[in-house]
Amino acid sequence: MNALQARASLPLDRLGRPLRDLRLSVIDACNFRCGYCMPADRVADDHGTSAASRLSFDQIETLVRGFVQVGVRKLRLTGGEPLLRRHLPELVARLARIPGIEDLALTTNGALLTGQARALREAGLRRLTVSLDALDPAVFRAMSGNRGEVGTVLEGIAAAEAAGFTRLKLNCVVLRGVNEDQVLPLLERFRGTGHVVRFIEYMDVGTCNGWDPAQVVRAEELRERIAARWPLRPLAADYTGEVARRYAFADGGGEVGFIGSVSAPFCGDCHRARVSADGHLYTCLFADSGQDLKPALAEGEQGVAEALARLWSAREDRYSEIRGQAPARRPIEMYLIGG
Repeated sequence: MNALQARASLPLDRLGRPLRDLRLSVIDACNFRCGYCMPADRVADDHGTSAASRLSFDQIETLVRGFVQVGVRKLRLTGGEPLLRRHLPELVARLARIPGIEDLALTTNGALLTGQARALREAGLRRLTVSLDALDPAVFRAMSGNRGEVGTVLEGIAAAEAAGFTRLKLNCVVLRGVNEDQVLPLLERFRGTGHVVRFIEYMDVGTCNGWDPAQVVRAEELRERIAARWPLRPLAADYTGEVARRYAFADGGGEVGFIGSVSAPFCGDCHRARVSADGHLYTCLFADSGQDLKPALAEGEQGVAEALARLWSAREDRYSEIRGQAPARRPIEMYLIGG
C-alpha cells in the first residue's frame, strides 16, 4: 500500500474529520487548584486515581502506537499536572522513538519545570506549553487556588529556555473581573522573547468550575484592547485545525494567539481525541462519557487501532457549535482529560 492509499484508508468521523492529534493525560492529580478547572472547594486535596488505576508506561506506548496506525501525528502529554507523574522523562523517551509521531509536546503549570526541563528535552520532548494566568504574584496565587507562586513558574520558563526550548506557548485563561488587568503586562514581559502568549476564553467544561458566561472575555475584545497598544496583523494558521487565531505585532515583537472556544468555535475541523489517565477515550473536550480502551489494549496495538477506527468513525461531536441548542449534558471535568 502506498502513502496515498494508506491515508485514504484512515478513519473519518461522521462529519468527515480525520484523527490527527492525541491529548494524553498521564495523571489526573494536580498541585494547583485553579478555579476554572479544579476548584479547591470542589476537588479534594488528595484527588487522583491510584497508581494501579493509571495506564502503565507499557500500556501508554502500545496505545500511542495504535493511535499512529489510525492517523495520529501529534501527541501532547497533559494531566492534571503531568510533571507529577513519576519518571516522566522515561515515558517521553519511549514515545519520542515511535515512528509516525511528528510532534511531541507537553502542557504544564510550570511549578515543577525547573527540575525537569533538561531531562524532558534530552528525552525528546519537542515543545512546551506553560499555563500562566497572571504576572502579579497575588493574582497568580489566587487563581492557582493559593497553591502556586508566579516566581517559581518564571524560573521554570527560564530553565526550559536554558534546556533548549526556544518557542514556548504561554496560555492565559482570562476571567472578567479577575485577571483582565494581566493581559498587557504578560505581553509586555514576553514580547520579543520568541515565546507566544495565547489568551483563552473561560469555558464551560465540566460541572465544578461555576462557569458564568458573564465572566467570559471574548477574544475579539482582547484583540482590540491589545491592538490599541501594539498594532497587530493577522497570520495564517500553521496547520488545519489550529485552535488559536494568530496575530503578529506590526513592530516585529513576535505574535499573540486567541482561543475563542466560546465566541468562535472551531469544531468544524477538530481532529483531536483525548485519553484519560485510566485509559478512557473522549472524542470531545465536552464529552459526557468515554470509552474504556483497556480491553482493546489487551489485544495489542492492532487491537487498539481497530477499536479506534470503529469509535472514531461514529464520532459526531460539535458541542461548541451547538452550545445552547443541544440538550443539557454533564461534561467530564477538564482536569480528567487535559484541556
